[in-house]
Amino acid sequence: MRQWIAFAFVFLLAAGCGTSDRRSETSTPAPFRVALLLTGPISDDGWNASAYEGLQVIRDQMGAEVSYVESLEKSQFEENFRQYASQGYRLILGHGYEFGDAAMRVAEAFPKTTFVVIAGNKSAVNVASVNFRLEEATYELGVLSAMMSRTGVAGLVGGEEIPSLAPGFDAFVIGAHSVKPGFRVITKYVGNWSDVTLAKEHASALIAQGADIIFQNADKAGLGVFQAVEEHPGTYAFGSNKDQNGLAPAVILGSAVIDVPKALLHVARQVNAGTFVHVVQGLGIRDGIVFVKYNDLLVSHIALETRKKLIEVQRDIRQGKLQVLAGAAPAEER
Repeated sequence: MRQWIAFAFVFLLAAGCGTSDRRSETSTPAPFRVALLLTGPISDDGWNASAYEGLQVIRDQMGAEVSYVESLEKSQFEENFRQYASQGYRLILGHGYEFGDAAMRVAEAFPKTTFVVIAGNKSAVNVASVNFRLEEATYELGVLSAMMSRTGVAGLVGGEEIPSLAPGFDAFVIGAHSVKPGFRVITKYVGNWSDVTLAKEHASALIAQGADIIFQNADKAGLGVFQAVEEHPGTYAFGSNKDQNGLAPAVILGSAVIDVPKALLHVARQVNAGTFVHVVQGLGIRDGIVFVKYNDLLVSHIALETRKKLIEVQRDIRQGKLQVLAGAAPAEER
């Protein structure tokens, strides 16, 4: 009898230990893991820097485990998507139109992972795209340029000539032509997002052609535009994607800003809650994601009449009265 009691005691003790182990395993849920893929460095003070800031906000406000890879070549996109997905990351952000095809190829093999392409146009069962209507801000900058320019000429400098860049540039031209139909806008592309020297050369060439205001959307290369404008008194520049006014405060009139951190946090919260919808969606001025941030040091250079017009443009876009890309595509000089 004593042997049977001893055996029963040992059995119950073992069973109790097993139950305790199972409880400890299930009481600590797996962390929400988010990865970010970038085509450029987080030090670009623009597109990539803003996404990195968004990743840090997700980490800090959601307690998420985060990771990122910067300056990826296109040949590495698919490999990095697969690597993060196989490690159990629930949300992988490809920050740029270029990531769309790779996300679509990888996603089917990892149905528990959500792939989100920023500035993309792809969607599937677990793939979505989030677009920022930067064109609503660049339209406003086009209006400002046409009303403020002394020469009647403005310039645009882009990184690569990709579909996601076109709406912003087109809206700038349409905005300028809405107040001065004969206003001239000249566009140049660097061919990449990092060549500061070549971007500076393009900007200098635009200035030589009469441009006294230049808008750039070229990531790190755009810093060269600011350098060129600083060397030519009487010319101005606009920042893009992030508030870049402080990079060259004597010449940057304002920046077309995307609140990328706010948008990425919104996406991450929905994915974590299981409410995220895998579609192509757009966010703009009405969503509080896109806006123009003017340089307080230079706003006095903008005439009162022009400022009133800009307020009117902002109001009409916010109320849905103004569709900035309505009508025929603008004619641009290349």
